[in-house]
Amino acid sequence: MEAPASHTSSIDVLALELPGWLGDHTDTLVTGAASILGIILGAFVVRALAKRAIARVVARILQPSRESENGAPRRNGRGPAVLQRDNGRARERREQRARTIGAVLSSIVTVVIGIMALAMVLGEVGIALGPLLASAGVVGLAIGFGAQSLVADYLSGLLIMVEDQYGVGDTVDLGEAIGEVEHVGLRLTQVRDLTGGLWHIRNGEILRVKNDSQDWARAVLDVGVAYDSNLDTVYEVLERTGRELHKDPEQGPLLLEEPSVWGVQSLDADAVVVRMAVKTQPLKQWGVTREMRRRVKDNLDEAGVEIPYPQRTVWMRHEDGRAGVPKGRDAAVSH
Repeated sequence: MEAPASHTSSIDVLALELPGWLGDHTDTLVTGAASILGIILGAFVVRALAKRAIARVVARILQPSRESENGAPRRNGRGPAVLQRDNGRARERREQRARTIGAVLSSIVTVVIGIMALAMVLGEVGIALGPLLASAGVVGLAIGFGAQSLVADYLSGLLIMVEDQYGVGDTVDLGEAIGEVEHVGLRLTQVRDLTGGLWHIRNGEILRVKNDSQDWARAVLDVGVAYDSNLDTVYEVLERTGRELHKDPEQGPLLLEEPSVWGVQSLDADAVVVRMAVKTQPLKQWGVTREMRRRVKDNLDEAGVEIPYPQRTVWMRHEDGRAGVPKGRDAAVSH
């Protein structure tokens, strides 16, 4: 079946004109192709240099903290060297933080360089960028309104990691979620509470953070003694207990200073409350407080200092309906 004459003539005309058009525009095509190739190669080079810089940043984050030989505070103000010791949790925290920050920075650099290179290539081809940018702006605005909570989560997660607010292994208070951090991502933070429940918290919903694991902690103990107790004796017992705790081979390394007696904290209805406190290594304050409470109780008992406790009287009712306090073994029970 023969093709129509008009169609055949169009092909013939195009075949005759194409070599002439290519000859007239050869320089333009070669120059344009060279420019596009240069833009693509330049984009790859810039991306490689940027990724190399990001790798250096990640390696610096992964580098263990250098310790002072005598345990003195470091110049950066982060506390004694005993708090900077490299352990498994610290390494895991640094590695996760470094990996996430590196991945985010690498993705951002790739997207930005890719968009810039594409815009430059389209400009070389002769495609007007104005309408494309306007359309992209409208689409981006619509997506931003629809996913603003997701964007807030990612931005908050990035700031949490950059500022090092908390990391894997830290004990934190995020409001309702209180426990140990098991994972920190760009969108979610996972916290394991005391009962074993795993909380998944969106980073954009975290308004405040209490971190019990950074730098140092403090063990605080309030001791209630009777109103007729000699406070000088109480102070002496508490100070002696603190010295004993500081010299203890097991508890001493957990303390960053010798325990001190702060004095009378309050005058309650049943007791005079005296407070003592001591700085400890992070996450060790609860164990130190329990041991300090046990030793204080034993030493106060030896010194004859009474630790008062609330009392109440239970009245026993007889079978005949009379109320009263029976005598002898059936007397009122106080506790």
